[in-house]
Amino acid sequence: MATLEINDLRVSVETENGSREILKGVDLTVKQGETHAIMGPNGSGKSTLAYSLAGHPKYTVTGGTVTLDGEDVLEMTVDERARAGVFLAMQYPVEVPGVSVSNFLRTSATAVRGEAPKLRLWVKEVKEAMERLQMDPAFAERNVNEGFSGGEKKRHEILQLELLKPKIAILDETDSGLDVDALRIVSEGVNRVRETGEVGTLLITHYTRILRYIKPDFVHVFANGRIAESGGAELADKLEAEGYESYVKGGATA
Repeated sequence: MATLEINDLRVSVETENGSREILKGVDLTVKQGETHAIMGPNGSGKSTLAYSLAGHPKYTVTGGTVTLDGEDVLEMTVDERARAGVFLAMQYPVEVPGVSVSNFLRTSATAVRGEAPKLRLWVKEVKEAMERLQMDPAFAERNVNEGFSGGEKKRHEILQLELLKPKIAILDETDSGLDVDALRIVSEGVNRVRETGEVGTLLITHYTRILRYIKPDFVHVFANGRIAESGGAELADKLEAEGYESYVKGGATA
């Protein structure tokens, strides 16, 4: 069973006024088959956690450890983390001009699987996954995210998730900017992957609305650069009713 272990993770970022600590000792364990929701206000450090796990160069790890199946994630390059099974669905997916969705997906799958998928089977696999996400097949020949709406970009992220089959999926505010129909379709895609029992999911969000579709096993309140409280799905109901004010009296981080 794949396990992501985060121990006392501390992360800083350079600003005009010097180095600023954002993550101040995060402890979290995510096992294959589990779904953890990270909830917190803007500026609490949630996205910093996501991008630090993925290896974004903007963030400097100043302390702590991150391991996946005992292997040191922090020593891995970004592509090594992806091949090891770490997947990040970005809050703001970027455009990649000149690279078609079909080429991007097959190249990614080749890197993760260690060999190129057989073309005939791969075309069928992509077509079926796109149908499940109600994506127009013509999107396969368009440049990655170029001219896509917000909802289309998020569906493309979940398309990658379904095809690449990671061990740990980090979903950074996948629900942001989605209308009700798109939220349902994207959530159904996440649930299909979860139901395999082969992925541990770290779902980062501000709001409880996505948790009506994706039921977490654990909910963690993120505030001031660390996990302030953990509990079951009922903790999300508490947050819906009471908000985050009691957790952020010390002020948000970034």
